[in-house]
Amino acid sequence: MTRHSLSVFIAAVLASAALAACSRPPADAASAAAPAAQPAAAETAKPAEPAPADPAQAPQFFAFSIGKLAAAAVKDGDIDVANDGKTFGVGRPPADVAALLSANGQPTDVVDLSIQPLLVRSGDRVLLFDTGAGNASFARAGRLPAALTASGTTPDQVTDIFISHAHPDHIGGLLTPAGALAFANAAIHLSAPEWAALQADKDSAKLVAAIAPKVQAFAPNAELVPGTVKAVAIEGHTPGHSAYEISSGDERLLYIGDAAHSSIVSVQHPEWTIQFDRDAPKAEASRRALLKRAADGKVHVYAVHFPFPGLGRVKAEGDHFVWVPDV
Repeated sequence: MTRHSLSVFIAAVLASAALAACSRPPADAASAAAPAAQPAAAETAKPAEPAPADPAQAPQFFAFSIGKLAAAAVKDGDIDVANDGKTFGVGRPPADVAALLSANGQPTDVVDLSIQPLLVRSGDRVLLFDTGAGNASFARAGRLPAALTASGTTPDQVTDIFISHAHPDHIGGLLTPAGALAFANAAIHLSAPEWAALQADKDSAKLVAAIAPKVQAFAPNAELVPGTVKAVAIEGHTPGHSAYEISSGDERLLYIGDAAHSSIVSVQHPEWTIQFDRDAPKAEASRRALLKRAADGKVHVYAVHFPFPGLGRVKAEGDHFVWVPDV
């Protein structure tokens, strides 16, 4: 696990005091995001074949811009986490989590998490941040390939994949169901501590063998695409968990990985323990620091597990925070 101090982490997260807003592009900017024509605004894409019986299963993407970079949220699926005291608010009565969910107009028996990797085009490079859950049994997922196609991007066009960490809902889409590389032409970037932990996991041996020729491990907080992508080490969740700051001119977007899972529970009560965190106290401190700095600096945030499309800002309200989505 990285041992950077929290102050170093904060400085890496916020290289500038205030980050400019990313915006949805005009029609010509949106179409530049992919070689095929696409809508200027986000939408549920219309597939060539008749739509599935369940509209929620239709491929989805949401086009927007980061300065001059064309980007899109691409929906992979959803995870329903039972509110049983075992995952969110560990050690607290489930009634506490239920009360919080109810106050925010949500069902009280589950915590709903979306899964939406981020697609960015930078010159001749096509960047994908995380790959979704694939066929993981705990998720209703595996829609990333369809969402990419709907956005005008094919898997073979992806040149770089940036992995926040090696949990299955972030690396599940690296391989096809047959075990082949899903993105055959892409370099796979993840932090050196995270790669070492994945290699040490015997249950991941097949995955490691398949992706090893493509992996480019990096030192925590490294600049990966000069002027465009910088890794940001966030301690506590996994041994080498990384957020990514994506830049274009004066505009920035912070892809937070699993620094926060729920737009309600994680944001309004960052001190509540989450079972997913390897080092809960350290993760809770990192989460609160991130939320505070995001609120203070008006940071534009991309949250992979928040309600689709996961774009928004954090606002301070008294001694806690709230998520303010763009749409």
